[in-house]
Amino acid sequence: MKRSLFALAVAAALAPGIVLAASTAAPVAAAVAQEPIKAVYHINEIDKARGLLANVRNHLRDDPAARIVVIANGGGIDFLLRDAVDKSGVPFAPALEELSRQGVAFKVCRNTLTARKLTDSEVAEGVAVVAAGVAEIARLQAREGYVYIKP
Repeated sequence: MKRSLFALAVAAALAPGIVLAASTAAPVAAAVAQEPIKAVYHINEIDKARGLLANVRNHLRDDPAARIVVIANGGGIDFLLRDAVDKSGVPFAPALEELSRQGVAFKVCRNTLTARKLTDSEVAEGVAVVAAGVAEIARLQAREGYVYIKP
């Protein structure tokens, strides 16, 4: 009997808070649903570059309002270098320009540039250089709510 009374008292005490939480959760969820999806695509292998660009194109075709950042480190930076071409000799620049016009941001890791003795002038036009690619990915996820995608 004491347990039943205790449970009833706890339920009565918590009920206003539960109702308040439920009444504020719906507007918050609705507001979040209205915000654009934010995605950070990570690449660290040059062989994945064409596939990554296709994924980003498809993402934007399905969700034109998406905010997309591509971050490259390690071997993944090669397609973001000036005059970069794929294995077939096809330049990456037109795809980068097209996606940049659609709002995609491209970023390359300075640590990788330094390790490979490359300078900022060797990076393709419109590509930003960040101190550390993985740290930028972590910052975007933790502080700005980006989801992580690694094709």
